[in-house]
Amino acid sequence: MYLIGIAGGSGSGKTTFAKKIIQKVNDPSVVLLSQDSYYLPTLPSDLKTHSETNFDHPAAFDWPLLRDHLKRLHAGEQVSVPVYDYNTEKRTNDTHLTSRARVVILEGIYTLWDEEIRNLLDLKVYLNVEADIRFIRRLHRDVKERGRTHDDIIRRYYDTVRPMHVLYLEPTRKYADIVVGEETDIAAEVLSARIKELVNDSGAQVVSRSGT
Repeated sequence: MYLIGIAGGSGSGKTTFAKKIIQKVNDPSVVLLSQDSYYLPTLPSDLKTHSETNFDHPAAFDWPLLRDHLKRLHAGEQVSVPVYDYNTEKRTNDTHLTSRARVVILEGIYTLWDEEIRNLLDLKVYLNVEADIRFIRRLHRDVKERGRTHDDIIRRYYDTVRPMHVLYLEPTRKYADIVVGEETDIAAEVLSARIKELVNDSGAQVVSRSGT
């Protein structure tokens, strides 16, 4: 199994980029995994800033579960991915079962943050997008998809998103094998071509650095 990690700040277009790749490959053995699914069931009370939950701190994620699922996928197993509800700020009782994968694309803000997960990744990608573009994208997304007000989004950005990006997220760029800018079409073409080679390999098995 071949594992690709796509990291970048909130609003950098990670999910869109990953879906572009998957659409171009068009193969059911290529699976998308979102780190957002692995927020803790209930976030700790100390991850609060002015009563707002800090979703952008590394401690907000369930690292043991994410590591376990990635290892199981490497072993050719299926995993039941949790579903997180942003409105209630809790993990739901629902899960969705992944397909058995030859290629997994993991996208999320801290995809490159954890050393153990970095060691599982065969390719590490960082989306480097200017802060003003990321903020505008986040503004549109959170109003449309999460029902938040402009004031709430702006306050959250200055209280948690921006400082966490500078302190924890931006430094993970140094671990990337590839840094991609705002225009992702060419990068998506290149990566999708590589993935097609992998899934169409007559050897019937993708060999990764981890030996699985």
